Amino acid sequence: MKKWILIMVVSLLLVACGGESEDNTENSDNESVKVVLDWTPNTNHTGLYVAQAEGYFEEHGLNVEIMLPGESSADQLIASGQADFGVSFQESITEARAQDVPVVSIAAVIQHNTSGFASLEEKGITSPEDFEGKTYGGWGAPLEKAVISSVMQQENADVEKVDIVNMGDTDFFTAVERQDIDFGWIYYGWDGIEAELRGTDLNMIYLTEYSDKLDYYTPVLATNETMIDEQPEVVESFVAAASEGYQFAIDNPEQAADILIEAEPDLDEELVRESQKWLSPRYQDDAPQWGHQKLDVWENYAEWMNEHDLLEGEFDAESAFTNDFLPKEE
Repeated sequence: MKKWILIMVVSLLLVACGGESEDNTENSDNESVKVVLDWTPNTNHTGLYVAQAEGYFEEHGLNVEIMLPGESSADQLIASGQADFGVSFQESITEARAQDVPVVSIAAVIQHNTSGFASLEEKGITSPEDFEGKTYGGWGAPLEKAVISSVMQQENADVEKVDIVNMGDTDFFTAVERQDIDFGWIYYGWDGIEAELRGTDLNMIYLTEYSDKLDYYTPVLATNETMIDEQPEVVESFVAAASEGYQFAIDNPEQAADILIEAEPDLDEELVRESQKWLSPRYQDDAPQWGHQKLDVWENYAEWMNEHDLLEGEFDAESAFTNDFLPKEE
């Protein structure tokens, strides 16, 4: 499951896909809204599919269309109002807000960053210092080198000794098995689980093991400032229904997986079921409730970006996210 780099890369791959999942029991009295995914459907999105299938959106007065991003990224569609809500990432929202793009995070889908650098076990890459002399396959974004450098610095290793290549849309497993690359950046909840099912032994170096500032919210649900200012009741209804959907997935991972598979039958059933089992307890994790976000997480990541000259413009963490629309705890 992918970071902000993937938003732009994969959105290009989905040109004209037009993939969408609509509620077939639309209530004409309900508010019609569009929610755009960041990528192809996966277990990051299960709560949305559950909210649709179980009627939570309808109960909260919404007719929801789930759509793929197409030519534009999810953030672009949200900011322009072509989608009312969407799946985004703290990384991309931080960058967007610094450039005065009015996207706001309204709920954290997962509490902690589950991404890291993966390599075949046979490569013997067990710490960042082992990156020296190896080839990393990515998407050509400055952020990637900065993250690699950041974790390598913890062990006095030199990022300039890493060969960084752009592997485009090549699948991680294809790239490592062909020996094109030695390691790549993956989300364990999807690619890591796929590796388990393939019987492929991986070494994982999680970003959170090397810097608290890299424990950011990825992904998140987002909307734009106009929705918040002009239709706060719709935003509240959307977040309430999504919260119920993700809580269902937390409590019932097997049933939630069934719902996602039924909605998106092209997905690998075994991968969805195992991924859901792994991810469900991580949606809320140690947060007081699903979706909750903390100011220091937003401030820390922005500070990290500034330290690595990755942030253009001024960033105000307090305006980048809100917990105001989460259901009030009883």
